[in-house]
Amino acid sequence: MERLNGEFRDREKVMRGVKKKESVIFDGSQIYHNYVRPHMALNGKTPAEACGIDVKGSDKWKTLIQNASQN
Repeated sequence: MERLNGEFRDREKVMRGVKKKESVIFDGSQIYHNYVRPHMALNGKTPAEACGIDVKGSDKWKTLIQNASQN
């Protein structure tokens, strides 16, 4: 969680207009951190993969969006 907060704070510094806590950028950052971005501490796995959740496909972002839009 601390790593995610640090990543978001770094991104927030260069963004303008993130004033609302319900901004979609928060959700997107969390999804990216947990499902798309590999972590060195997890030997190149995402936190989701480390927990046994595997996102199939060559483009994980596209796969996540397609799966979300089907529900």
